[in-house]
Amino acid sequence: MQETFRWFGESDTVKLSDIRQAGATGVVTALHHIVNGELWTISEIQKVKDNIENAGLKWSFIESIPIHENIKLRIGDYEERIEVYKQSLRNVAQCGIKNVCYNFMPVLDWTRTHLFWELEDKSTALRFDKVEMAVFECFIMKRNGAENSYSLDILEQAQVSFKGMSNDEKQRLEDSILKGLPGTVDDLTIPVFKDMIAQYDNVSHEDLKANLSYFLNRIIPLCEELGVKMAIHPDDPPIDIMGLPRIIKSERDLDDLVNFIDSPSNGITFCTGSLGANPDNNLPKMIEKFKHRIHFLHLRNVKREANGSFYEDNHLGGSSDMYEVVKTVLKIEKDRGVSLPMRPDHGHQMLHDLKNNNTYAGYSAIGRLRGLAELRGLALGISKSHII
Repeated sequence: MQETFRWFGESDTVKLSDIRQAGATGVVTALHHIVNGELWTISEIQKVKDNIENAGLKWSFIESIPIHENIKLRIGDYEERIEVYKQSLRNVAQCGIKNVCYNFMPVLDWTRTHLFWELEDKSTALRFDKVEMAVFECFIMKRNGAENSYSLDILEQAQVSFKGMSNDEKQRLEDSILKGLPGTVDDLTIPVFKDMIAQYDNVSHEDLKANLSYFLNRIIPLCEELGVKMAIHPDDPPIDIMGLPRIIKSERDLDDLVNFIDSPSNGITFCTGSLGANPDNNLPKMIEKFKHRIHFLHLRNVKREANGSFYEDNHLGGSSDMYEVVKTVLKIEKDRGVSLPMRPDHGHQMLHDLKNNNTYAGYSAIGRLRGLAELRGLALGISKSHII
């Protein structure tokens, strides 16, 4: 596997020199200063690429060229925005970057109720708590019909939890859910967020899948000409939230995706955390099944709980068998004659990074360094044992 690291640009507290010292050879980044939906110009792409290469690294994967909500909804100026997207693809290809991760999640990217949830060892992790999600939807945001999305038991727990929350705890929960990562959406207020999700009131899973299919059928022929590989990221968490349909969360969804348009350019970012949060997903089986369409790997592990909650565990811990995952990946690499770009994802905030208040939650240096080292050792051990 090609070892890569996510980087959020010049404002990132994790520097390119840190990434190189971690032993990674590739960088996963985007033009985070460009407004969602606007054109990526060659000059701006080249600036970032030069910066990365001057640090002795390679821009391995774009994550991501964000897709405007009008494209997802197929409303308004969506055709013009698809043309802008296609021109951005031409520009990145001209700069020699041929791999693009993207997602089709409505409004939000990944969603968590805790950004710095304290673990037993005093490090912190990202967490999705089903009860606190119900607290936010039903009692803080007060989304119409939110109570229909939860069991009676979860709603009762949420009511008790909400009554016991201080104002600071309520604000922490709101901030955790509505803070956007660079290049996704800006930090949102509840009124603005309500307006954004209202656009999806009458959009079904089938509608959103049809819109994704339309988008792919417009761009994939161009990607084939350019030699660009698109790799969709699964929805995170892999459930419907806030009344928004989620459409890339299971083996069946990935079947639909690859059938939207039959092309090696229409591929998958296989995220073991997103897909692993769904206990019905058999990750090694899915890797084997979609081996010719997997272009990028996000390796992380979540610990599932009985009520649908989960938290980011150590990369070799959690509910997914990372040994079997990595063994299957190495096997398909050998069969395909490729080395897939991989990045350790969503590390714990730990050690010196606990003192850094400006790091992006889940993307501190030391926790991901630990994850990378563990995954590197696991892969080496599997390779040396000649079991594949």
